[in-house]
Amino acid sequence: MAIASVGVTGLAKASAGFLTELPGTVIRAARVASVSLGYAVVFGAATLGARLRRRRWAGEGEHLASLFISLGPSYIKIGQLLSTRRDLLPERVCTALGRLTDAPPPPRRARLEGLLRRAYRGQEWPFVEFDWTPVATGSIATIHRAVTRDGQQVAVKVRRPGIDRVMRRDYQLTAAAMSAAERLPWLRSMPMKLMHAQVGGAILRQLDLMAECQALDDLRANLTEFSWIRIPAPLPELCSEDVLVMEYVEGLVRAAPESLSENVRNVAARRVMLTVYEMLFVDGLVHCDLHPGNLYINDDGSVVILDAGFLIQLPEPVRASFSDFFINLAMGNGPLCAEIIIESAAGTADGCDLSGFRADLTELVREATGVRSIEFNLATFAGRLFNLQRRFGIYPAPEFAFPLLSLLVVEGIVQSLDPKLDFQAEAMPVLRRRNMPRTSVG
Repeated sequence: MAIASVGVTGLAKASAGFLTELPGTVIRAARVASVSLGYAVVFGAATLGARLRRRRWAGEGEHLASLFISLGPSYIKIGQLLSTRRDLLPERVCTALGRLTDAPPPPRRARLEGLLRRAYRGQEWPFVEFDWTPVATGSIATIHRAVTRDGQQVAVKVRRPGIDRVMRRDYQLTAAAMSAAERLPWLRSMPMKLMHAQVGGAILRQLDLMAECQALDDLRANLTEFSWIRIPAPLPELCSEDVLVMEYVEGLVRAAPESLSENVRNVAARRVMLTVYEMLFVDGLVHCDLHPGNLYINDDGSVVILDAGFLIQLPEPVRASFSDFFINLAMGNGPLCAEIIIESAAGTADGCDLSGFRADLTELVREATGVRSIEFNLATFAGRLFNLQRRFGIYPAPEFAFPLLSLLVVEGIVQSLDPKLDFQAEAMPVLRRRNMPRTSVG
């Protein structure tokens, strides 16, 4: 597999040239602070006014989406992920945030053309047709329809000019925040900088479209046995760090779940979960960005994945530990779930009460096992798990954030398709096909 595990190298890479970037980073920090403050005033005034009139303010979703757009791509990504959680956020807020998949206006044609001409400098222009009006606009890139010199219809993903500087400055700002957080007494032992390097480095990796080209190839190879899933094939000879060229998928429509028949929704929900479980438990791959702009459901229940920018290869010990935790959660084996968390932790606080943690996690697993799927909420479970770890001073391996993020994102989509789907039961066939998991302590 060519996809590298994300490590502290992301921190070193993003920090290179920090002194020369410092003025730009300071300006970026000032902009983030001023924009956030301005929206806080608007939110506060509107909320207060609505309460005084004893009404609910209906504009919070639109204002929240506008805030994310104003802050830039790193924050738009957050909004896109939040838009999938209709089980946690009001419908009107998720609907507004859902528009972030196409919300950012495209760059001017002159800037796009300049970037593409530089990308293909020294070689023949590879397209006989190129539509400069994008068919889709994302926070990091725009997608254009084109025809190659040999007549193939392709989608050309072009990184937004200058977006790498903005995202690297955001990374530096959040890195500084994590360094400050580690000095707080209740967070002093928690590996905040390491966790930021892992997650932030993975987000920055989305800037490298040549890496995404390889990720698409890897994802296609791993999921080739599923005839009902389509992933566009890249054209590596036309790809670079700034440009990704792949086959064009015709007829994509972002259908609302209610527009599909109940049978199609049920089939699609199981197929999406099977795809995610196959990646997590068998291949050790994590797709952390399966929001509706990247995941399409056709009216026959087939699935299309268009993007592989946020694809992470888990280290084998992390894949095995996460798989073991999940299957023992489904089996109600709380004591072993606790042991897996303890053994895979990045560290523990001085005087950590491991016996207390084992008892409380066993109780949490007991409550989550055997409940109806419609009553099980992964976000709530993960929140309680993280709270237990924080309270007892058990700090998880940073890589554990990725499979949880993947499941949290896709859970919102799947529940909108089939709220009765049993997440734990659907995982069991996949878990049984891989190496037998550990199911006893010791």
